[in-house]
Amino acid sequence: MPVDYSKWDALELSDDSDIEVHPNVDKRSFIRAKQNQIHQQRFERKNQIETYKYERIINDGLLKRINALLTALQSHGKEAENRSPDELVFQAIMESVGASEDGDKPPPPPVGVHTQEKELPSYSKMMAALVDQVKAKVDEDKPADSDRYQAYVTEIKAHQTKVEGLQKQLLVELNKLEVEEGKKITSEGLREGFNSSHVSKADAFPAPEPKKTTTKKVQAVEVLNPHALAAKDSDPQSSGADGDVDEPGLDDDDDEDEMEPTELGKAFAKIKMGDYRTCLQYISEHPQVLAERETDGLLVMAFNSALQGKEDFARLCVHQGLLLQYCRALGRDGVGLFFKRITTQGHQAQKVFFDDVNSTFARIKVRAKELEKQRAQEEADGSGGVEQIQLHAVDPGTTINIKIPPPTSEDPEEIGARKLFNAFPPGLQRALESGSLDEVNKVLGKMSVEEAEEVVGQLGEGGMLSLEEQIIDATTEEGQQALKEFEEQERAAAKASAASSSKYSEDPE
Repeated sequence: MPVDYSKWDALELSDDSDIEVHPNVDKRSFIRAKQNQIHQQRFERKNQIETYKYERIINDGLLKRINALLTALQSHGKEAENRSPDELVFQAIMESVGASEDGDKPPPPPVGVHTQEKELPSYSKMMAALVDQVKAKVDEDKPADSDRYQAYVTEIKAHQTKVEGLQKQLLVELNKLEVEEGKKITSEGLREGFNSSHVSKADAFPAPEPKKTTTKKVQAVEVLNPHALAAKDSDPQSSGADGDVDEPGLDDDDDEDEMEPTELGKAFAKIKMGDYRTCLQYISEHPQVLAERETDGLLVMAFNSALQGKEDFARLCVHQGLLLQYCRALGRDGVGLFFKRITTQGHQAQKVFFDDVNSTFARIKVRAKELEKQRAQEEADGSGGVEQIQLHAVDPGTTINIKIPPPTSEDPEEIGARKLFNAFPPGLQRALESGSLDEVNKVLGKMSVEEAEEVVGQLGEGGMLSLEEQIIDATTEEGQQALKEFEEQERAAAKASAASSSKYSEDPE
């Protein structure tokens, strides 16, 4: 059987030993230059092939959207006599948004392709630029009003033909480069004809997901006015955790942060109501604004605005928040489907959406007024407070002093009192060590009534609270004023005691 050696003709060698050069040219330098030239041409050819392939992918996506736009525009040909051609073009753009199943962002370019461009524009921006060019061309030609619709169709078809011609030209150039690339045998084209290997691997178990932990601040209180604060937790507070809090409000609440809209949501709330073209463009450029958090944040912003009396902005926030909710609820193509329906005159979706907006805004407005009225009533009658345990001397002539049991005492009573002191929460211990009755009252105010009563009982049991007579220096102005107040309090107490005794005196009979 004869052997075919023709395949060796495709070898491209750059260091042939039988190469002949000019006597004045160094042979090794010439071979290295030849190698560099071959490698450079090969690299440029591969890069050009990747560039053509990527440009064809981008043009395919753009051509698909142009075809959808042209189909949508031609479907409204019968309405051209009664409606404005500019309005029909805008409606066709809305309808063609959801026609494409792929995303709005073009695929990223391969390595080394279009490196001079930082980021490619989205398909929606490309279509917007195309429509602007078509409109500028139509305005420049100044056709009659009856021919304006047909002028739009003609210009869009011209762009369609231009993109199709560019695709054919790119295909011809791509085939030419691929044929040129396949003529030569390179090391990258080598492959193994037969090879087999087997490696036993242990079963891979998925790593367990870390559990999310949340921190909550809990404070149990006894409510004097049950209508002012509804009890949400039936278990009373049994630990002295709040007694260790020196300055409340240092930790942020994660739930409150989640209810705040991001900067994207706040910017979306500033778009004028009814400007659906700007809304669609904003959502196309920032698809993350469709998150559920943005809808909740906008509704919270609407409620806060209603409390502040900004009803127009509150209605706008409700409108934008429900717009995002509808786009998200309609599925993968919800954005295009929503704007197609909301911009169609007489469509049932318009009535459903605006009824939802009006009812939601009405509920927010009513609730804001009720809450404002409730707050005003609570401030008027003081029914918004909670019951607390505070330490104060009943007798105006006595003071409450704090005594901390020493840690190294050998007295059995002081040892027992020290055990009680060590069992207190750290915040209460620091307040007692400060010797200030106000600091102790602050800590007691953070506890529930039952726990505060138990702590006060333990303080009395351990002898850490003592009542002492107050010594008044009558030689000073402050002392004379204090003495005067003390005498007035004594006279008032005597009158109250006399009135009580006369009221409940025994019957002489």
